[in-house]
Amino acid sequence: MSRDSIGFTFMVSAALCVACSILVSGAAVGLRGRQELNKENERKKNILSVAGLIKPGESADVRQIYEERVKGIIVDLNTGKVVTDDKELFPEPDQYDQKAAIDNPKMSMEIKPEDDIAGIGRRENYSWVYLINDESGKLTQYVLPVRGKGLWSTMWGFIALETDLTTVAGLTFYEQGETPGLGGEVDNPKWKAQWEGKEVYNKEFEPDIEVIKGSVNPESPNAIHEVDGLSGATITSRGVTHLLDFWLGDLGFRPYLEGIREKGEKK
Repeated sequence: MSRDSIGFTFMVSAALCVACSILVSGAAVGLRGRQELNKENERKKNILSVAGLIKPGESADVRQIYEERVKGIIVDLNTGKVVTDDKELFPEPDQYDQKAAIDNPKMSMEIKPEDDIAGIGRRENYSWVYLINDESGKLTQYVLPVRGKGLWSTMWGFIALETDLTTVAGLTFYEQGETPGLGGEVDNPKWKAQWEGKEVYNKEFEPDIEVIKGSVNPESPNAIHEVDGLSGATITSRGVTHLLDFWLGDLGFRPYLEGIREKGEKK
């Protein structure tokens, strides 16, 4: 075939297209793998941060600290039972993608409107819980994933509880699209620091935590259950209250935490 022919030109063009497609596909696969690793590393970093094991901006070996101090378990939110070792449900527990499960009808449930105080629509049947240990291996905290609607976005975060199951060790939101300078202040370290030492349950072990309008009166008998509101962000503040009420309630982690509490009382 003559190099000057139309057929030859088309053949060369087709070969170049195929070669470029292969290169682009290979690069996309490699990039996707790198993105997944970065995403996993960021998740671990947020868990360590809310537990106070690393500080924002601090240079640390996230992977090593996580492996030494954190144990992830999978909890059935309907029963409160730990199901990590159920091979029928989770043949490879480490591969469980909680976020993907939300949109899977077999792995999640639709929430009745009257129960959906967090505004999330669906709730996964199984959730990760992260057990935090000290250097001697003693359990010190429980880290629970939480999410709920703010003004403009779904806020995704973690809350860390002390072993009394009610005292807050930390709260963080790692993904949110609230108004910068207003609702976006949910990620402000100064505001998040207020949560440490607050109590999220009352004496009857019912969720009792509120982001109030204005500032907390330290003399108030309910001050231990209150956090300063975000200035100019009433809806976002209310959203934080509601999402915690949901995830600490009967459709969230309360059955699991109650099970631990009951075992402790029997000792």
